[in-house]
Amino acid sequence: MKHQKLFREIITDLKIVEKELGRFLKVKDPILSQTSVYLLQAGGKRMRPGFTLLSGKFFDYHFEKLLPIAMALELIHMATLVHDDVVDASLTRRGRPTLAAGWGNTVSIATGDYLLAKALELIVRIDDKEISKTIADVSVQMCQGEIQQIKCSYDITQNYKQYYYRIQRKTALLISLCCKLGAMVSNASERQIWIMSTYGHCLGIAFQIVDDILDIIADPKMLGKPVGGDIRQGIITLPMIYALRDSSYANRLKELLSKQYKSENEVEQVVKLIIQSGGIEKSRRVVNLYLDKAIKNLHELPDIPSKDALIELAQFVGERCY
Repeated sequence: MKHQKLFREIITDLKIVEKELGRFLKVKDPILSQTSVYLLQAGGKRMRPGFTLLSGKFFDYHFEKLLPIAMALELIHMATLVHDDVVDASLTRRGRPTLAAGWGNTVSIATGDYLLAKALELIVRIDDKEISKTIADVSVQMCQGEIQQIKCSYDITQNYKQYYYRIQRKTALLISLCCKLGAMVSNASERQIWIMSTYGHCLGIAFQIVDDILDIIADPKMLGKPVGGDIRQGIITLPMIYALRDSSYANRLKELLSKQYKSENEVEQVVKLIIQSGGIEKSRRVVNLYLDKAIKNLHELPDIPSKDALIELAQFVGERCY
C-alpha cells in the first residue's frame, strides 16, 4: 500500500514496533487477549509511530529510545478509536466490525481502558518527567475535544473557530505530539522540536478535514464504513459549515442537520446539498493551505530521505480527498 512505501525509511523499525505491540499486549485473560489481538490485526497504518520515528531520523536517532514512545502513542490512539466507536455507535471500521459490534460496549470500553493503562505502563518506564507531562497534557486536551464534540452535536450555529478547536484536540495534537517527541528524544534543539511539532499540527488538521470530506463523498468500500456518519450523528464538520453559509441551501440544511433522527433519504439530501453548495471544494482549499504550511515548515531541516518521506506523506493526505 502507498503509506507503506512512504514509510520505507523506517519500515524495518515499524515492523519491530508491530511485533512488540503484540508481545506487550499479551494477557492471560481470554477476552482481553482476543480483543487486543483483534484490534492489532485490524489493519491500522501505524502512522503515529511512523511520524515519531521519521521525526527522530533528522537528529540523534536511537530506535531503542523511541520504541516505547512510539508504542505508547499508538496505544493511546487505538484506545481513542475504541472509545469513539462506542460513543458513535459505529458498527464498522476499516471494513471490519468494530469491537463494540463484536463484543459489546462494556467489553469495548474495558479494552480501551486496558490499552490506556498499558500506554501508562510504557510512559512510566521511559522515566522522563517532561515527556510524561507532555503526553498527559495532550491526553487531557484530547478528552476535552471529545466532550466538546458531544456538547456541540446538532448545533448548526457552529463556526470555523469552534470546529478548529475540536479537531485540533481530537486529531492534530496527537500527530503533533508524535513528531515533537520523536525530535525531543533524539536530542533536537528547541527550534527543531518546534518545527517538527508544527509540521505535525498542520498535517493533523489537514488529516481530519480530509476525513470529514471523505465521510461525505467517499466510496463506502474504500472508506471501510458507511458514508454520512457525521451527518447521522449530528457532528458538524467544515464542509457543512461552509454549506450552511450559502443562502441558497442554508434553510433546508438547517432543517435537516438539526434533526436527531434522519432517514437515509434525508442523509442523501444533505450530502447532495453540501456538494452543490461548494462546501467540499472550499474545504479542500483549506486542506491545501495547511499542507502547504506543513511542507514549508520543513525547509530548515536537512535534505535527507526522511524529509522527502514527510513531504510525500503530506501530499498523500491531500490526495485522499480527491
